[in-house]
Amino acid sequence: MQIRNATAADADAIAAIYNDAVLHSTAIWNDVTVDAANRARWIDDRQAQGFPVLVACDGADVLGYASYGPFRAFDGYRLTVEHSVYVDATRRGGGIGRALLQALIERARGDGFHVMVAAVEARNAGSIRLHESLGFEQTGLMPQVGQKFGRWLDLAMLQLRLDNRAPPTN
Repeated sequence: MQIRNATAADADAIAAIYNDAVLHSTAIWNDVTVDAANRARWIDDRQAQGFPVLVACDGADVLGYASYGPFRAFDGYRLTVEHSVYVDATRRGGGIGRALLQALIERARGDGFHVMVAAVEARNAGSIRLHESLGFEQTGLMPQVGQKFGRWLDLAMLQLRLDNRAPPTN
């Protein structure tokens, strides 16, 4: 398996993984699927803002993708990013998500960020375990803040401190 920066040529595969999560899971709290053109624009937009979009590949096959972007739009959050990691449904549980998340953590450290945030549907025990195994700590639970498939969804918030820098001076 190789992890590399995504290109527009990966948009079809990324859309398929995204759409599967939309239609069959609570990993993405959207109801609407997207096409490859939408994901190509998303890749371009993320990368133009200086944020990574990574894909895990086995030859030409995209097995999963990951990215991070701003946590919130206010200046005070500029050193905090929120990430997402999605793996093809037929390939989950084989270490692809872990490899993508580890690559994102290293990229975030290299890019000078201080904290990485994860927002995970609280019943997604596998994702929470993965994050905790990489040093994330659950810092909050927001009951019933979302809905999908005719039920309320709780949001678990986890975070990883990426460095031990001194407090800001400004």
